[in-house]
Amino acid sequence: MRTIGVIPARMGSSRFPGKPLATIHGIPMLGHVFFRSRMNPLLDAVYIATCDAEICRYAAGIGADCILTSPEHERASDRTAQAVSIIESRSSSPVAVVVMIQGDEPMLHPAMLDEALAPLRHEPDVQVVNLMAPLAAECAADPNEIKVVVDRRGDALYLSRRPLPWRTDATLETMKQVCVIPFRRRFLARFAALEPTPLECAESIDMLRALEHGYPVRMVRTAHVTFSVDTPDDLTRVAGLMRDDLLMPRYEEMRSWHA
Repeated sequence: MRTIGVIPARMGSSRFPGKPLATIHGIPMLGHVFFRSRMNPLLDAVYIATCDAEICRYAAGIGADCILTSPEHERASDRTAQAVSIIESRSSSPVAVVVMIQGDEPMLHPAMLDEALAPLRHEPDVQVVNLMAPLAAECAADPNEIKVVVDRRGDALYLSRRPLPWRTDATLETMKQVCVIPFRRRFLARFAALEPTPLECAESIDMLRALEHGYPVRMVRTAHVTFSVDTPDDLTRVAGLMRDDLLMPRYEEMRSWHA
């Protein structure tokens, strides 16, 4: 029973067209996510899922398996679910856990996958997990940052692009979603078959589909500080933060490993 990573990516982002292949220190953002994901030994394989031939060509050039999916998907989770079905149709080994890793997380640290997978490994009732991290105060009004509030067990109560909660003070930490999302394989299939929901569509947040249908989403705080890329300005900021990154020198090792 395998644990695999799937990186959904498409060139047609409304906020930043061509984002997956935008370069950070000469390497497309998608490449950063792939190489860093592949460094974690808990993943038996990592795939890129896309509807774009340009992305497939890049994936082939770095030795990544690319799964061509429908151009009709609006949600990363739906693209991931289709990719997993294709992967399973080509292999005799069933998949137990699928980690959806968004292609706009170039600062991903391999250990974040351990953090995200821990509840699935130790709590049989947990079906899907999201990472979360503290949200910088200056980003509270940024609709590209998905805010989350949780209950005392650590399950999500709600996610929103608006400030959440409305009133904050020094004792209350505002958290953001970090898009490293493991699903149990059977739950991913069930999730993809669910009807899209009003809040999911209004907020454009996949996990609200699970909450609106009554399924809990476990949130896990990551110890790592990362920033996603939603705009060209984000790309500039992340490039500055990654200037002395210690993982990038290992990319060539990963290329030869998978050649």
